[in-house]
Amino acid sequence: MDDGEIVEDRPAATVGQQLRAARKRLKMSLEDVATSTRIPTRHLESLENSEWDKLPAPTYTIGFAKNYAAAVGLDRRQVAEDLRAEIGGTRPVTHASELYEPADPARSFPKWLLLAAAIAVIAVVLGARWWQSREYSEDAQVFADNAPPEAAAANAAVPAAPAPAATGPVVLTANEEVWLQVKDGATTLKEGVLQSGQSFEVPASAVKPVLTTGKPEALRIAVGTADAPPVGPAATTVSNVSLLARDLMNRPAAPAAATSPAATPPAPANP
Repeated sequence: MDDGEIVEDRPAATVGQQLRAARKRLKMSLEDVATSTRIPTRHLESLENSEWDKLPAPTYTIGFAKNYAAAVGLDRRQVAEDLRAEIGGTRPVTHASELYEPADPARSFPKWLLLAAAIAVIAVVLGARWWQSREYSEDAQVFADNAPPEAAAANAAVPAAPAPAATGPVVLTANEEVWLQVKDGATTLKEGVLQSGQSFEVPASAVKPVLTTGKPEALRIAVGTADAPPVGPAATTVSNVSLLARDLMNRPAAPAAATSPAATPPAPANP
């Protein structure tokens, strides 16, 4: 055997090793990444160690890897492609409730305080509207009582002005557990599972936000204080549904079921 330089082929780094190396270059801990991405630390550890049996279905696992990559400055698309090839046909089973850690109570406001603030705001808004409506009704009645017949006839001929369009933030609230995706062009604003009672507010800076979900009946979409019409029939996948306030409030109502007229027997032939 000749003495020569032996070149050993080093195996390509796994996706987990790439993510760990990038994290360490930035001097970030797993807890730092978990806080940035809201991915449980145990899932981040499993990603770094390629422990696919401890991770959810490939769709969610790839989503975790893309968010991890973005947090440490790697190419999200390349990481996703490498991970798809690495996972292959593996498809571990998990429950959707394990995908995201619950919010740390120490970092959030008490629920009772948020609820009390919301009730107070609603009470103030409703009270102001009631008072304005009462004053308007009284002023209108006084004017009607004292107006001449000609003025009353002219006022009756003027059509009522249309109600102002609903404005305000667009908020999606889950009535039950539901998966959804909200994108603004090529930017993903939200992708994952909303638990019952959880909400997601579409950023005001979004230009053309659109929604994709397989359970539109599980979402209540509000524009300010007004509820938008349903975005699709129950148990039907909807995609590219505009989440702009004007588009949501101008959606047509679901058409009523058409009724078929009874068949008319043919007229007898003349003898």
